[in-house]
Amino acid sequence: MTETVPPGLRRARRVATLLDDAVTIPVVNVKVGLDSLIGLLPLSGDLAAGLLSLYIVFEAARSGVPRPVLARMLFNVAVDTVVGSVPVVGDLFDVVWKANRRNVTLFERVVDADG
Repeated sequence: MTETVPPGLRRARRVATLLDDAVTIPVVNVKVGLDSLIGLLPLSGDLAAGLLSLYIVFEAARSGVPRPVLARMLFNVAVDTVVGSVPVVGDLFDVVWKANRRNVTLFERVVDADG
């Protein structure tokens, strides 16, 4: 039996992969994405990554995810953006926090609960 995935969730998954897990760093076997890479640019990179992360929240909202879950998703993006803007420590935090992956998981839980 195949699972029917809403188009918004499918798009959110692709964006999360691009932003959080697109490339595996050899030797240490850690996945990073555009969020971590553009976050290396002081302040503007983290703001740009934060704006890209909002796309997942937008897809969730369009799909009818409840407001408390959307609030949690916005919190995840805010933490990622604010802490990620701290030089060096923020860049390491971006690699570990993976706000986009967290937000897709929240989105999936709502879809699973409804389906």
